[in-house]
Amino acid sequence: MNSAAIKYSQYNFDLLKHILFWVCVFLYFMLSSNITNYEGGYTQLFHSTCKIIIPQIITAYTCLYVLVPKLFDQKKTIQFIFWSCILLVIMFVLYVSLHTYFYEPKYIQYYNDLEKKYAEDSFWERIGSFSVFLSKSILFLTPAVLLLMTRFYKNQQRLLKLNEQKKTAELTALKNQLNPHFLFNTLNNLYSLALKNAEQTPDVIEKLADILDYMLYRCNNTFVSLQKEIELIDNYLSLEKVRYGKRVQILCEKNIHQDVKIAPLLLLTFIENAFKHGVSQELKEAIIIIKINLENNQIIFHIKNSKPKASLETKEDNRIGLENVKKQLELLYPNNYTLDTENTKETYELTLKLLAK
Repeated sequence: MNSAAIKYSQYNFDLLKHILFWVCVFLYFMLSSNITNYEGGYTQLFHSTCKIIIPQIITAYTCLYVLVPKLFDQKKTIQFIFWSCILLVIMFVLYVSLHTYFYEPKYIQYYNDLEKKYAEDSFWERIGSFSVFLSKSILFLTPAVLLLMTRFYKNQQRLLKLNEQKKTAELTALKNQLNPHFLFNTLNNLYSLALKNAEQTPDVIEKLADILDYMLYRCNNTFVSLQKEIELIDNYLSLEKVRYGKRVQILCEKNIHQDVKIAPLLLLTFIENAFKHGVSQELKEAIIIIKINLENNQIIFHIKNSKPKASLETKEDNRIGLENVKKQLELLYPNNYTLDTENTKETYELTLKLLAK
């Protein structure tokens, strides 16, 4: 089905819903009225209902398609109030006209004494009755308010859906950037190891296979097991220990008393950056300290790495992974995380605290 057909189908569906709405309003007036008060029978009741429904329909759609989108939604509050009052005055004039020139001539013979006394008032006297105008205005506005509330609810639902779709698309794009970045670094590690020491290559391939299996098949959900993320980190650290050997000292402490959920690959990205900027350029021994704790349903991740004395790094150094993880934090943990860094001449420290899922 093409887009034009879809729009036409949606238009027909919306039209049907509006028709059903007004049928329900009409039936409400018909069924809630006491037929004994209408000596002219259901014909009189039908005409009495029509002189209310017609101004209600005009009021509702003028508000729905003119006043609200063109004035209220555009923050033109004063103009919106002014034209709403004008609309109600016009609808009141229409109602009085229908009552005076159509309804009353047909059914005045069924009026009681009080109604006949009211019928003696001229058209302009009826128009000038503020109390009647106020009561009828509320009656005219009631369906419009219901339709506007329905429209507001639908717009909010559509907005929520669009935000979810946008968030999903952004996260997918970020992961698509992050995974090749990680894999490129790891394959470089494997290539370097294969050249240096062939005996360790099978073990490295096995750990890399575990990493690939996790990244390709087991971390596609928005949140994953923290224990599985720690297993991924352990495999990565094992690869880096083999790669750098005595050039790096790694201390990793974990205090996780229960399994909770966390966004995938967040912690690994910080560890990657620690190796990239703290170890790869170090000619002597680098130090990396990692601590992962769970306290009061809060994941606390701390990493500290030494910095090489002669660093080639510049302020414009491209850190794709780190930028991605910051964006993911904004998307997945809005107002539920803190990220603090301390950058000195000799060390770089990072502490991430986020609410466990």
